[in-house]
Amino acid sequence: MLQFARVLKIVTTSIDLQLFYPASLKITRITESEKTLTIHLKSLKHSHCCPGCAQDMSAYHGTYKRTVQDLPIFQKNVLLRISAYEYYCLNDACSVRSFAEDYGGFINRSERMTDRLSAFIQTLAFETNCEGAAAICKEMGIRVSGDTIIRMLRKLTGISIPPSSDTIGVDEFAYRKGQTYCTVICDGVTHEPIDILDGRDGEALREWLRKNKQIKKVTRDRAGAYAKAISKELPDAMQIADRFHLHQNLLQAVKEALKRELPNNIAIPDDTESILCEPDTGKKNES
Repeated sequence: MLQFARVLKIVTTSIDLQLFYPASLKITRITESEKTLTIHLKSLKHSHCCPGCAQDMSAYHGTYKRTVQDLPIFQKNVLLRISAYEYYCLNDACSVRSFAEDYGGFINRSERMTDRLSAFIQTLAFETNCEGAAAICKEMGIRVSGDTIIRMLRKLTGISIPPSSDTIGVDEFAYRKGQTYCTVICDGVTHEPIDILDGRDGEALREWLRKNKQIKKVTRDRAGAYAKAISKELPDAMQIADRFHLHQNLLQAVKEALKRELPNNIAIPDDTESILCEPDTGKKNES
């Protein structure tokens, strides 16, 4: 019996990536690595609207390189490296002296992601949760953390940080022990968390305290970075050691006292050792 096989002719086609980007941005070259696809773009604009006075300006101030993240392609992280222009504002009545161009609807000013990537991540986070969305994005080739997604949702929904009372508690905790830490701030009256700050070096806490001058009491751990930040921004605030760290201080003091008072080695006399080691037969010596 003869067997017949139908041969399908496979026609390969190429996709013009330029169609997926604004006409004002031209693709100059594409570089590829194992996990990243980098698309180099050049701005074709010759003028831009000033964000201060809304007038169209064409006086070049200079060029700059901008890197933003876009939707992944076949699980590869996509980076856009844009050669863009800066402009002078020639309007003497405007407070803006120079400004960089943006691409509203595609990339907004100072953003590190395209609008379409931000919209995708936000939708994914609403359907799952921030950490779950970050894990899914990692598998897809998108580099984003759960903290970044939280900030994106806050900005999207307009959620503001609630004002605290004049008493707060400050401590650190780890997203990933030994690698990534942050600072949590709790209200000393309601005992509710009110903010989470990046890092534990005290810089983010110092910036937060600069905006909350009403604080009079701060309960903290023994970290010197926190103490230094509080002393610089709120020198009159009372710094209080929490109960857990007071117990740690007490235990450490007891250990140091025992080390000073007791010798490192305690000698046991030979006769005492023989008594301790002699088995008990249950019989008393008869006189």
